[in-house]
Amino acid sequence: MIGRLRGTVAAVGEEAALIDVAGVGYVAHAGARTLARLAVGEAATLHIETHLREDSLKLFGFLSEEERAWFVHLQSAPGVGAKVALAILDVMSPNEIADAIALEDKASFARANGVGPKLAARIAQELAGRGSPKGFLALGGVTVSTGGRVSAPAPANGSRGEAVSALVNLGIDQGAAARAVAAASKALAEDAPTPELIRAALKEVSR
Repeated sequence: MIGRLRGTVAAVGEEAALIDVAGVGYVAHAGARTLARLAVGEAATLHIETHLREDSLKLFGFLSEEERAWFVHLQSAPGVGAKVALAILDVMSPNEIADAIALEDKASFARANGVGPKLAARIAQELAGRGSPKGFLALGGVTVSTGGRVSAPAPANGSRGEAVSALVNLGIDQGAAARAVAAASKALAEDAPTPELIRAALKEVSR
């Protein structure tokens, strides 16, 4: 199982990049946002999610472990495959996805190419019912396409994950905590410290 590639970008196409690692070229499929940040001849490190089928092995590359984990988590929603998950990550950051799930904001998901209103609503509803993604794998997971899927858990999102955890420890329901943190984060800076985010989220809960 390949979990990470570190090498030189040999070529960049519309849907994939060729990464040269010690003379071996690996084709890593990726979204437009990721591919746009790769340059031929420059060093690159990609976090890899491996999709294994009976007759093929396909690698998907991401610039961060968080993006890789969200790629897996999104596919746990019915009707969401690799193509749709990549499209969502092209238009939404991990934090924006977390907020959209917490607030069941289907309009945000509908911005992604290939995601219609019905699928957007399904994604928002399905993932909201499962709470915030948790866990972390240092290496990429494996999705086995032989009739079933084994999904690796996605990580909590830094200060946001800590804030949700803090509210849950105070006795607030997981879903309500996630919605409060998502709402509070919209009025704060992207890198707002955890204590500030917790205070703002508690105000949201008390409303």
